Amino acid sequence: MNNQPTSQSTKPPTDTRALRRRTDRNLALAVVIFLVGVGGALIALIYGSSALILGLTCLLAGSGVFGLVWMILTLMGRWAGE
Repeated sequence: MNNQPTSQSTKPPTDTRALRRRTDRNLALAVVIFLVGVGGALIALIYGSSALILGLTCLLAGSGVFGLVWMILTLMGRWAGE
């Protein structure tokens, strides 16, 4: 009656914080790509290619604001010790 786990059944600890950081970064990148890509395509489809330059400028500015907020929150989390 040996209830201790064998060396084959023990698993190394997972780094859930690194996984969360990587997932957050991938999701933020997906949001920016979706915003600029789909938004630019919709602007070109609805208003034509003449409005595409101004639309992409606004979409990139919005993506920059999103990226800035994401970066600030990430730095706050690291500063807090997460």
